[in-house]
Amino acid sequence: MRRTPAGMIIAVTGGARGIGREIARTLAAAGARVAIGDRDLAAAERTAAELPGELAAFPTDVTDTGSFAAFLDAVADRWGPIDVLVNNAGVMWVGPFDEEPESAVRRQLEVNVHGVIRGVRLAAPRMRERGRGQIITIASGASKFAPPGEATYAATKHAVHGYLDAVRAELHGSGVRLSLVLPGVVDTELAAGTATGPVRRLAPAEVGRAVLRVVRRPRFELSVPRRLGFATWLARVLPDPARYRLQRVLVPDQVAAVAGDTTRSAYEDRALTGTDEETR
Repeated sequence: MRRTPAGMIIAVTGGARGIGREIARTLAAAGARVAIGDRDLAAAERTAAELPGELAAFPTDVTDTGSFAAFLDAVADRWGPIDVLVNNAGVMWVGPFDEEPESAVRRQLEVNVHGVIRGVRLAAPRMRERGRGQIITIASGASKFAPPGEATYAATKHAVHGYLDAVRAELHGSGVRLSLVLPGVVDTELAAGTATGPVRRLAPAEVGRAVLRVVRRPRFELSVPRRLGFATWLARVLPDPARYRLQRVLVPDQVAAVAGDTTRSAYEDRALTGTDEETR
């Protein structure tokens, strides 16, 4: 059933820049009231002021349950109960698995996995009481294919996929829908210095439009581009040797891509010390 986002109240985490900003832009242009949650409140306020439509900024730390709950409460106090929560905040470290700092591992798990779990645990019960609602999580093609050099990041995205699949079964029939958007490499600071392989680098606006499609017609999973979904399906049914060969063709070696490159240094220094949130 096709729905209209006009008049919906939609909250977006990590919404100040990158993919989150474009999600906010697209949904506001479609008539939704959009709450931008971000650790960087000043950046969120600038985004809310710059984009057309009805938007508001709120301080939000997805690694802190009290902060996340306060975000949802503040949005409800301003506009009413949230119709859609978009779990967008995320961080990524790239490099050889045995050189990854333990602090980077912890930060990715806390933001990418625990942040999503917090959002679901806080928002889904409220939605279930009302008998309707949707939680959309921006995951990654790494939920299905694990690129060399992104071991922990891929692990977080696999974890999110499994968690939401299980919770979806618990919420069946409640009126609460869970959705995953799985993009390939997106042209944001998070992906700086990484390779795209045979698939072109996506614009953040393309992910924004994918989220709008999922709001209009809820489904559990949407790959961007859609042919990425076919590739992941094919990989599941192939025997292991063939799957490995397919993955080597489709999935870029990010260890090789970032070797000797300092492009990511500024982003990783900021994002993995807890002062920034972004997603693929």
